Amino acid sequence: MVVANHLIHTIAIYIGQNGGNFSNPIQYPTGNGSTPYMTAVADFNKDKALDIAVVNFGTNSIGVFLGFGNGSFEKYKELSMNASRPIAISVSDLNNDTQIDIVTVNYGTNSISILYNDGNGDFMSSITYLTGYDSSPSSVVSGDFNNDHYLDLAVANYGTDNIIIYFGSMHYTFENHIIISTSSGSQPHSITVGYFDSDTYLDIAVAGYGRNEIVVILNNGKGTFDKLANYSTGSASPYSIGAADFNQDNQLDLIVANNGTNNIALLLGSGNGTFGKPNMYPTGALSSISLVICDINKDHRLDIIVVSNDTGTLDILLGSFEGFQNQVNYSTGSQPSSVAVGDFNNDTRLDLVVAKSGSNDVSVLLGLGDGSFTDQIKFSVGSRPRSVAVGDFNGDTLLDIVVVNYDSNDMSVLFGYGNGSFTDQIKFSVGSLPRSVAVGDFNNDTRLDLVVVNSDSYGVSVFLGYDNGSFANPMSFSTGIDPTSVAVGDFNSDTRLDIVVTNYLDNDVSVFLGYGNGSFASQTKFSSHTYPISVAVGDFNNDTRLDIVVANFGSQDASVLLGYGDGSFANKIMFLTNKYPTYVAVGDLNNDNQLDIVVANYGSQDASVLLGYGDGSFGDQISYSTGFEPYCVAVGDFNSDTRLDIVVVNRASDDVSIVLQYNRGFLKNEKSYTSSDGSDLSYTVQRDMNGDGLLDLLLANYGSNNVGILFGLENGTFLNQKIFETGLGSHPSSIAIGNFNGDNELDFAVSCDGTMDAKILLGTGKGEFSLEKSGQTLFTSAAVTMAAGDLNGDGLSEIGVVFDENDNIDILFTFKNVSFANKMTSSTAKLPYSVAVGDFNNDARLDIVLAIYDGNSVVVLLGYGNGSFAGESIFSTDKYPISVTVGDLNDDNLLDIVVANSGSADVSVLLGYGNGSFSPQITFSSGSQPWSAAVGDFNNDTRLDLVVANSGSNDVSVLLGYGNGSFADQTKFSVGSRPRSVAVGDFNGDTLLDIVVANSGSDDVSVLVGYDKFLLIRSAQLTCFVSICKRYVRTALPVNPAASTEMSSSVMKEEKTAIDSTGEVFTFRHGPPPDIKPVEDLGPYEIRLQNIGCTNRRFDRIVVQRMKHSPNADEIIENLGSYDSIPNDKNEVLVALNLKRLRYWIGTEGVVINPWVQKLLGRCGFFPVDPADYVNAYRARKIAENCLRYPEKKEEEEKQEDAQ
Repeated sequence: MVVANHLIHTIAIYIGQNGGNFSNPIQYPTGNGSTPYMTAVADFNKDKALDIAVVNFGTNSIGVFLGFGNGSFEKYKELSMNASRPIAISVSDLNNDTQIDIVTVNYGTNSISILYNDGNGDFMSSITYLTGYDSSPSSVVSGDFNNDHYLDLAVANYGTDNIIIYFGSMHYTFENHIIISTSSGSQPHSITVGYFDSDTYLDIAVAGYGRNEIVVILNNGKGTFDKLANYSTGSASPYSIGAADFNQDNQLDLIVANNGTNNIALLLGSGNGTFGKPNMYPTGALSSISLVICDINKDHRLDIIVVSNDTGTLDILLGSFEGFQNQVNYSTGSQPSSVAVGDFNNDTRLDLVVAKSGSNDVSVLLGLGDGSFTDQIKFSVGSRPRSVAVGDFNGDTLLDIVVVNYDSNDMSVLFGYGNGSFTDQIKFSVGSLPRSVAVGDFNNDTRLDLVVVNSDSYGVSVFLGYDNGSFANPMSFSTGIDPTSVAVGDFNSDTRLDIVVTNYLDNDVSVFLGYGNGSFASQTKFSSHTYPISVAVGDFNNDTRLDIVVANFGSQDASVLLGYGDGSFANKIMFLTNKYPTYVAVGDLNNDNQLDIVVANYGSQDASVLLGYGDGSFGDQISYSTGFEPYCVAVGDFNSDTRLDIVVVNRASDDVSIVLQYNRGFLKNEKSYTSSDGSDLSYTVQRDMNGDGLLDLLLANYGSNNVGILFGLENGTFLNQKIFETGLGSHPSSIAIGNFNGDNELDFAVSCDGTMDAKILLGTGKGEFSLEKSGQTLFTSAAVTMAAGDLNGDGLSEIGVVFDENDNIDILFTFKNVSFANKMTSSTAKLPYSVAVGDFNNDARLDIVLAIYDGNSVVVLLGYGNGSFAGESIFSTDKYPISVTVGDLNDDNLLDIVVANSGSADVSVLLGYGNGSFSPQITFSSGSQPWSAAVGDFNNDTRLDLVVANSGSNDVSVLLGYGNGSFADQTKFSVGSRPRSVAVGDFNGDTLLDIVVANSGSDDVSVLVGYDKFLLIRSAQLTCFVSICKRYVRTALPVNPAASTEMSSSVMKEEKTAIDSTGEVFTFRHGPPPDIKPVEDLGPYEIRLQNIGCTNRRFDRIVVQRMKHSPNADEIIENLGSYDSIPNDKNEVLVALNLKRLRYWIGTEGVVINPWVQKLLGRCGFFPVDPADYVNAYRARKIAENCLRYPEKKEEEEKQEDAQ
């Protein structure tokens, strides 16, 4: 692809690579001050190599770059546009001479210009056509709108709210034109054409930027057009538009890039000129200004490349498999057990036949072609039918039905009439307790034969077919114990059909190689897993050899046995399913030309879809709900959209579930490439990198291909970042710090998305770093995150890397020459997004924990100390975990796990048991889209707290810890736009932790300096206090509290937060919360006890009074509660408190708490317990123990107590 970079006056060439990736950009200058706006690609000199034309707004010119066919280009010439400033370009053969011509849209002169090609890559002088006063044309496209075989031009005029159609003539001029209004204020910005209805005339669609709508104009032919149809895009302002078939229904759809809303819109076409409501897909950028439609990764789905000028990136959205809709159920009758698919009435629409064990019949449901079916038609068969199959058994080209009947030990054949009805059954005896039937031509006579599994007689029966639908006497072949399912295929590549059977109690499959005459060799067995119950065949690794897949009821998985093509198979590979799989089917469910697997799960009421990678492996299962106790599954296109759907038989709910595949042209935002030198900050980490005892910040600048270090100063500020280049197009995304060469100086490693590698920069300890070329390690895909630590005890830091496009973590081992070797890959669950290290089982060996985005879980890999790891242990989190960190959160000296869950706006805490396992998650609310989490003690209470960066709400949440694994409610602090990474450290040397946040949306970092003072309530050796915290938001310097009122409110926002001993946080700003009536006269007050009882029965109120010796000292300002010191009949001492008012008065300046009230509030849990209470309780307990042991000393102990 080629991109115009208007800020740096270049065009960038990205060479496509395998898998939809692109090379580093190759820059070609377009000239000083050229300001290139748009490019077009064509073969201008007919050398069969693509060339480039670029419009230069700044120099009023068109630059032509001729290609050599190898991805390189040379600037050929620059074509002057005189006074016109070109802003858009289109290329086509406008004069039917087989040469590609150029047409431009010109800013300032309100015109379009045509440059005819002379055939050698040279162009004639431009011919200009005016578009009207103040028209401000913005886009042009060519097409034959009147079917006269001459190309016409359509121009969108942003300024006059219309489009102009210039009709081409036999003289290749464009004099005649018509003007079509797009409605007042529409401001059409981009235009596209296509056949949107069923006629043969080109139609037009326009992006109406001004009114947030798409305008569709249908062509009536002969140069006339229908009235407009408008489609709202909501709050999105459409900027660029294109037309293509995204959902593969052979109807054109519209795709629109929107400005200001982080998304693009897809409108699906119906084929009659109308379009559906827009489906929005995120792009990750606010200002999407241009798009290109193509199949980047050759998966037969259209993809989108979107240019975003706010981030300077190219966002790639790949057309992807969206999955299946909710089930629709159709009643069948009693205990359906098997289903088969076929066209029984010759209407080209798939129908269903269902065998029902409970009613001894089969039901036929005729398909209507839209995913729905008619009511069932029943046909009688034998006793307890268990399996059904279809085929033309009598040679009349009409589908027939065969059913095996478990209780009557026979099979029923029903011949089809071709209209959806069938003859009465004809029965054939089989073996004992038949379970399954399959169809194939086993003797190569072009007539269909049958094979039946007999579970009680441990064998299969082969019935060779005759022309008239009857069958020869069966031939029997022994299997293993309790055979359950059969499938057929050519496993040894001899063009003769073979048989495979599952043996339920032998935990294996039997393969019978066919001789081509209806007989078979003795079985050869291959291990499957526990209780194999169903089998299917297909080529899962694209080697043209048939493979086997088995559903294992007992081990709850599917086994894949890859075939060698000689009748033998490789060892099984297992893939997890849900509970008790009973049936397996295969098909290309996501239209990527790779076979996938679908499994009916009897125990979990669902079907599992496992998408194939084409190499014999499969992705993690995706589950879809079915009816109750699904027993059998099949696939077929039931709504004629060229996508396979699923049908499931549900035994307990007596119905079938139809699960239709989505057909909406699903787009998935895969990755971004930068087209200019914007920084696009993506990651931050803090450490002292120059040995001066002060923390520094390391920043991964994705857009500008470098790492920046901001060296810290003593006052908490930072020097301007020092840049270390990581290479053109490297796009650094993550940083890990360690000692990679054994010199005891800190180094850092950088994962680079663009070059898919890790780069090592070695430190000298003085803030200088050099790129170590021998340390570069290539990845197979872009890394999501990385972490460093000494995993094998050799004194050197190893690196753990998590990837997006595969489900592994790679461990890179280091040697003292800083080369990486012995890369070890550990499999994880789907989409690992973050990694952290720690010793989770107290064996002095480092372990690994990963956040698994799609699995809603974390995976723990326990280390052996030699760089290898045990198998994964999975622990559930909330939705879409994206960041993980570790720390001892409950003061038990065991590491715990903290996870930020981006999909559920919370963090999960998993408390460690010290043996590598963890408790179930406890969740705590955060802000919107939490993206990163860190731990630290922010209030100096020796308990770890949490800080979370919230990308969706542009703030961080601080959750203060209680020291028992639980946390107070969050307190939020504003930061920059789209914070993506957070770290903590003492940046100003005041022994208090500060916070630093990387803001990807605003390309900056926010430093929040911690400040803490303590309001003493009572002096004691162990002081009890309420912590009053001053917080400063987005300010780099600590502020003198006394001078804070002189600060501008736009610079600093001051708040106070009181924290009681229960951890509950309440906030005030020098006064009461807005829902509490303030007291006008704030004098010196005391919270104290007031006795309102009698001499022999004390009863106290907790009140606010003026201090003694002040005017009106006896006046009760407010009653806050009561205290009954006399225990009740349950030995309870009762205290009643108005907590809201109590918090208000504690937070009011000049208020003192009486020591007796402080003690009382400590005993209630509102404050920390007074130390004197602990001491008195200890003494009382010791006295009680001594009295029990030494009754004679009781009187002496009581005297000692009185003396104290």
